[in-house]
Amino acid sequence: MGCGKTMQLLQVAFNYEERGHKVCVIKPATDSKNGTKLLTRIGPERETDFCFDKNTNILEKVEKDFSDVACILVDEAQFMTKEQADELMMITIKLDIPVMAYGLRLNFKQTDGGFEGATRLLQIAHDIEEIKTICECGHKATANCRFLNGKIVLDGPDILIDDGKSEIVYRALCPACIEKYRTGEK
Repeated sequence: MGCGKTMQLLQVAFNYEERGHKVCVIKPATDSKNGTKLLTRIGPERETDFCFDKNTNILEKVEKDFSDVACILVDEAQFMTKEQADELMMITIKLDIPVMAYGLRLNFKQTDGGFEGATRLLQIAHDIEEIKTICECGHKATANCRFLNGKIVLDGPDILIDDGKSEIVYRALCPACIEKYRTGEK
């Protein structure tokens, strides 16, 4: 969406590591656009400690391989299952390891329930911080909108990263601009 979620995650990882603490950075394999790396628009990047799919038990993986970390950082958390969101909560309870998850609240259709991981994380989170960004018109952007071959798309699969055939772009927009694109005014 371009609001700096991954950049903030990398900054948190840097701060922990600068103070001598080990972190575990993870992301869902669904986010395949950069392989196992986290990339930011402004340059910084980092290899993840592991990528998970819908069948991965994150609690078990952390217990087995990362129980010595000071923090778990999750990028693109909206792609998790609700069970995996609950596993993150159990990491904080059972292992006493803080978890910070970065992701989108809503899918591009602007409906809740589109991302089960996001919905569950919002339900169980101890704290929620919004990372703001700006719409092309200069107002606060509140939505992640999908454009397919230059046209706004308001329906389709929740997850569409790159099919290799079409130009798929996600842009942060305010409600007024979404309506203008929807009605053809833009």
